[in-house]
Amino acid sequence: MSKTLIELKNLHVNAEEKEILKGIDLKINKGEIHVIMGPNGSGKTTTANAILNNPEYTKVSGSITFEGEDITDLKPDEIARKGIFMSFQLPEEIPGISVTNFLKYAKNKITGKPVKIFEFKDELKKYMEELNMNPKNMERSLNVGFSGGEKKKNEILQMLVLNPKLAILDETDSGLDVDAIKTVSKGIEMFKNENNAVLIITHNNKILHNLKVDYVHVLVDGKIVTTGAQELATEIENNGYSKYKK
Repeated sequence: MSKTLIELKNLHVNAEEKEILKGIDLKINKGEIHVIMGPNGSGKTTTANAILNNPEYTKVSGSITFEGEDITDLKPDEIARKGIFMSFQLPEEIPGISVTNFLKYAKNKITGKPVKIFEFKDELKKYMEELNMNPKNMERSLNVGFSGGEKKKNEILQMLVLNPKLAILDETDSGLDVDAIKTVSKGIEMFKNENNAVLIITHNNKILHNLKVDYVHVLVDGKIVTTGAQELATEIENNGYSKYKK
């Protein structure tokens, strides 16, 4: 059985009329943590949105396969049900929908099975304790009045509860203090196993200080210009992206 979880081949993507991705090739195997780094405007978030087929972006050419199935043109909700999760750079606030009810509904939609509420709440409490989250947040409206750190931890909570095959974390470390970054890294370690994979999208190295990653890809002007081991991220932290820019 193939270990390949997801593969992007020669992916070209536009936002409105502007070409953003200019031929991305990326393969992620089960059990791996990959990182895409790059300066602002390089196409990192576009890559994540292209995988989920966000309608604001247009795939011009290329393909995306997930567990050997072509998902290039599937709808975002269909892709999510296949087992792909994405945390957002700026998590949405949803008044009137509690964290518990949101996650219960999402899990039911993903698994197609009824959720046993008492077991589910116990699971939530366990994860929230591990993530240093206030258990009272379970009954608060989703992200309403949450601090930036609470919103990002809530995204990691969603990842743990929904247990996808591929977790895409888009700038999850953005704006977080050192302790919150450690907590987010802990959540990634809790999630990670030999049957799933993580794609971290970031512009700096902070979140990687507490993680062991397999591959770092540098994305500049819509193209992956180099790939390396974790040491590549340290080099970029020290020297920036100038050597990779034209």
